[in-house]
Amino acid sequence: MKKPLALILALTLALGCLSVCPVSAEPSALKIAVASDLHYNLPEEELAWLTSDPVFGYANRRAAMENESGFLIDAFLSDAAGAGADYVLISGDLADNGRSVPEEHYAVRDKLLAFERETGIEVFVIDGNHDLGDGAATDVAAFQAIYRDLGYDHALSLREADCSYTADLGETIRLIALDSCDPTVSTADGMSAEKVLWVLEEAKRAKDEGRTPLLMMHHNLLDHMPAQRLFSRNFIVRAHYTTAELFADAGIGIVLSGHEHCSDAAICRSAALNEIRDFATTSLTMYPLSYRLFTFTGGDVSYSSRTLQTIDTEALSRAVNGYTDAQLSLMDADLNAYSKAFLKAGVVYRLRLGLSAEKSGLTPGTPLYELLDAVYLRLDEVLSMPMDEAVALAAVYGIEVPVTPYDSGWDLAAEFVAAHYAGSERFALDSPEVTALLRLASLILKDVPASALESLFSEAVSSIETDALASAKALAKRVFGRINPGEVLVALLVSDLVYGFANDSDGVDDNNGVFSLAAPKTETLTLKLRAFFDRLRRLFENAAAIFRSLWT
Repeated sequence: MKKPLALILALTLALGCLSVCPVSAEPSALKIAVASDLHYNLPEEELAWLTSDPVFGYANRRAAMENESGFLIDAFLSDAAGAGADYVLISGDLADNGRSVPEEHYAVRDKLLAFERETGIEVFVIDGNHDLGDGAATDVAAFQAIYRDLGYDHALSLREADCSYTADLGETIRLIALDSCDPTVSTADGMSAEKVLWVLEEAKRAKDEGRTPLLMMHHNLLDHMPAQRLFSRNFIVRAHYTTAELFADAGIGIVLSGHEHCSDAAICRSAALNEIRDFATTSLTMYPLSYRLFTFTGGDVSYSSRTLQTIDTEALSRAVNGYTDAQLSLMDADLNAYSKAFLKAGVVYRLRLGLSAEKSGLTPGTPLYELLDAVYLRLDEVLSMPMDEAVALAAVYGIEVPVTPYDSGWDLAAEFVAAHYAGSERFALDSPEVTALLRLASLILKDVPASALESLFSEAVSSIETDALASAKALAKRVFGRINPGEVLVALLVSDLVYGFANDSDGVDDNNGVFSLAAPKTETLTLKLRAFFDRLRRLFENAAAIFRSLWT
């Protein structure tokens, strides 16, 4: 009798275990909301108008929604809580004038602390180049003191010489918050061998403790637009490929950065076939008003970009005088569309200010100054024309401008910038939009003698980067079907827009995707050869960057 009873008891226990103890429980997900470049500004008492535009005439040269910044931060925090975020990370530039106006930091800090109290969601920050400086009103010690309860209170290790620290997020993630800034020169990155070694040590410690290292810093680790080292060299850390390889081989698979104000994802594979992804997050207070949401489930990671939909316009109009009913109605109807139009207005304002021979470093009164001044003036005139008028003018000279839906050449140029900020840029270099902009710009050639252009071009070559010149020649040949000095000059004038903002062809989705941190390495001969030649190319590019910085 004992044997049947024992058998029944064993079966009962087994079945009970099956019913209440899953064979393989799903790992719990950890959600992290990531924002960057809040650039909080204390609001003005009244809107300051810069142009005659009745709606967007207050758009500044940075194209940042400064007066709205506090309300956008509030909207982000509310949205992150609603999205189920377990933690909030902010990768620098919390305050726009943080170096000289600590009150901006206090305002941001108070918002973040109130959010923590109300939701129980912890916030972790790191500084950006706008946040502090040696000898400034806000220095390293002041920044750490202001934000002591927003990451530093959980610090497992802390670099007192700068703002770097580490902290645990949940049961599986180790945050490595790295101060990548130079406290003496706001436009330079502050990476050093000492900081790199510190990151490597902390990554090893995290791996030894069974945690996944997650690196957050303000500056970019990888390129987030073609030739970023050329056009935005101060936005990316020095010797970045070498640093990326070291970090990848140390087990760091994800870097969270900002600074470039773009939404972009880039990937690098080391010679040992380890992958590292750098996710640059756009400025929260500029179009497209977005932040990232990462979900960690075991070794799998999914990411998405979330766009802010509304702000408290009633509170905004009470805080700042001068908003019209039309402006507030447009914000309420479609905040993202409003932010895009604001951005484009600010970009055009900035670009037009920059079209100056004097700002190009030339001496007034010299022949080259007069010539380039005339070129810039004509370029502004052409790009300011309504698109149908500009197309008709081009046709008079036998230039066929592709049909595009944009109001003017400036509108089209600003569209490239907006696309770069939003990510997943779609304008290929042979697209109608790129061709249209370059052919409109080529109308300046009709008002400037060819001999003068020859002189301008030959004098300019001596101060132009070799890779920029090669890119301009290739672009001119693609658009115009031939190469002459004038057409190469046109390509040079707009190549920053075209190469920097028009097209993202790296094959990595900038805003939405899924990948695995524990992906098995397939060490085929093809992958090994590709990794070898990629590494060789990166070594040459690093060497070229070093020589270029020494020469300049």
